[in-house]
Amino acid sequence: MEQLTDLKAILHSKRANIYYLEMCRVMQKDGRVLYLTEAKKEYQYWNIPIANTTVILLGTGTSITQAAMRMLASAGVLVGFSGGGATPLLAATEIEWLTPQSEYRPTEYIQGWMSFWFDDEKRLAAAKQLQQARIQFMQIVWAKDRDLKAAGFNLHDDDIASALSNTVAKIEQAQKVTNLLQIEAELTKRLYKIAAKRTKHGDFVRDRESVDVANDFLNHGNYLAYGLAACTLWVLGIPHGFAVMHGKTRRGALVFDVADLIKDTLVLPWAFICAKENATEQEFRQQCLQAFTDHKALDFMFDQVKTIALKYRETKAEVTE
Repeated sequence: MEQLTDLKAILHSKRANIYYLEMCRVMQKDGRVLYLTEAKKEYQYWNIPIANTTVILLGTGTSITQAAMRMLASAGVLVGFSGGGATPLLAATEIEWLTPQSEYRPTEYIQGWMSFWFDDEKRLAAAKQLQQARIQFMQIVWAKDRDLKAAGFNLHDDDIASALSNTVAKIEQAQKVTNLLQIEAELTKRLYKIAAKRTKHGDFVRDRESVDVANDFLNHGNYLAYGLAACTLWVLGIPHGFAVMHGKTRRGALVFDVADLIKDTLVLPWAFICAKENATEQEFRQQCLQAFTDHKALDFMFDQVKTIALKYRETKAEVTE
């Protein structure tokens, strides 16, 4: 029987798998975590490689045993309950993750984060840094991704280049977090318009309650990005309530801040492309996960959060010395 100590350690930023499961039972068997599906005449077991998994979303018709939850927690896998198709994300009646509990996670990042968080100016600077990184990531990905360029998402197109350059200038001049939120919303709105034009979607209106395919895909893909963000923050030991942009009164707001790093770059275009191609929800999900892997989205999130936390921690240490 394989023990948890036998698992090869894989950094969370290097893990490849996110699972969405429905109509199945997750359990522990012979030292492994499996999910059980019921066929017409038999039961089928499928293995989950927990050492290489970041997030598991449990959709409709699922259950999980205590033994399986214990193994997932020991391997550092985040587990979330969701509705059908991975949205909305649920745990009881509010948006939250069931995070593995460990008293041995690093403290340097939360200490660095808290060293600036109560200072309004430094919190604004951190928010600007995240927004600038978001633009830089889009510039890098949209300049080199052949599939996105073939679909019309080319960094060098005038409308895209203009939207990004104007946004960069506005970010630098922003005086308040509310200004940043407005700038973010304006860019995303322009990108929706550009994406709808590229994919001949017609007049698109973002509506999280809409049954429109593009809106459904955006909801689904955004929740996958939230999963990566939640995983990043859990591993680094930073609570979700210490947001720099989305509001100090929302407990999960920092998840939204970090997810913004990749949402518009990867989720937004593929939601429209897959809607145009009449892709299934599973095909869209696989495309999102492949894009996250190809462009090392999780690595990028880790690097940005660590850079901000350690930057202010080191600055404070230098002043003390």
